[in-house]
Amino acid sequence: MLKRIPVKHLKPGMFIQELCGSWMEHPFWRSSFMLEDPADIRRITECGIHEVWIDTARGADVLEHPEQAVDKAESDAEVERELQRAASAPAMQRATMTEELARASQICARSKQAVVSMFNEARMGRAIQAADAMPLVDEISQSVARNPGALISLARLKTADDYTYMHSVAVCALMIALARQLGLPEEQVRQAGLAGLLHDLGKATIPLEILNKPGKLTDAEFEIVKSHPVQGHAMLREAAGADAVALDVCLHHHEKVDGTGYPHHLKADEISLFARMGAVCDVYDAITSNRPYKAGWDPAESIRRMVEWSKGHFDETVFQAFVRSVGIYPVGSLVRLESGRLGVVMDQGSKSLLKPRLRVFYSTRADAHIKPEVLDLARPGCTERIAGTEDPSRWHFKDLDRLWQAA
Repeated sequence: MLKRIPVKHLKPGMFIQELCGSWMEHPFWRSSFMLEDPADIRRITECGIHEVWIDTARGADVLEHPEQAVDKAESDAEVERELQRAASAPAMQRATMTEELARASQICARSKQAVVSMFNEARMGRAIQAADAMPLVDEISQSVARNPGALISLARLKTADDYTYMHSVAVCALMIALARQLGLPEEQVRQAGLAGLLHDLGKATIPLEILNKPGKLTDAEFEIVKSHPVQGHAMLREAAGADAVALDVCLHHHEKVDGTGYPHHLKADEISLFARMGAVCDVYDAITSNRPYKAGWDPAESIRRMVEWSKGHFDETVFQAFVRSVGIYPVGSLVRLESGRLGVVMDQGSKSLLKPRLRVFYSTRADAHIKPEVLDLARPGCTERIAGTEDPSRWHFKDLDRLWQAA
């Protein structure tokens, strides 16, 4: 049985199914493991992880204060209630996914090239020309205005080799979409986009063998990784055109509202709005992307897990706005319909976050692929509803990304 428990109740002999937090925030690369070393409990606590999932069928149960343990059904109900709060109608889009994908693909290619060049300059110790990135930010902003799902979803499709560069592009687009959802003035939307593009510049100082290590980081290695906000901030102070917002987001995008983040352990309102935005966007793209040591999670499943961690980690208002900006079922999510059919989300619905456009392609009842069909759940007369999300790895589907991108 899976139970979510506070870390203070962890004991050796428990089987940890999952840590409730982004894997970017802790040195434990494994998704599940038997807790044998008491020192690992200290390391989990020091990383600001408040809760973990344990599997009582594979390890010890919680004995102290069992009333503080939450089983899977209770947790799912909590998450569902939180998501329903965000289920208001999304902003109207000016272009369909099909119309915007080709343009977004070209922008992604140019953006990656620009970010690679920027990181190379940083690695050679040269000053960054941040102002030169503004035309690129404007291109990304225009694409996001036409249809945010296109560029954001394409930027999620990274290889391990180009993760750092495309992560910067993705966070730029996510920051722009979130800023607009929050109703910020257009000049602040541009500032948010530039901050997203530059937020991880400090990773240029981290040795690649540490950044891409396919195993548990040592304490010393994890401290090197955690130095990237300070390193990036120092670089941007010397850059031409990096404003106060970019400097702030670079330095503070790993802070948490409960004060357990880094590098300065800021709390709540001590963290600027832009840095709180950066924290959400950074984590979402990190956990939905494939890494050398861990496969990315399904977008909808990532949103649900972030809901579990949100108290203490993210600003509640910012996180709710983020969910509205990407959707409860973001593009690329695998969902199960009440009919038993499976579909991949192609685009957000025009009226409700609960009713996206899907490409339905599999029958769980027949356990077989079916002729792909585009289904708009918001269409008048449509009786289908989403029953839940599915883990793509369970079904061994290899072409989900092709399906949502197909015309």
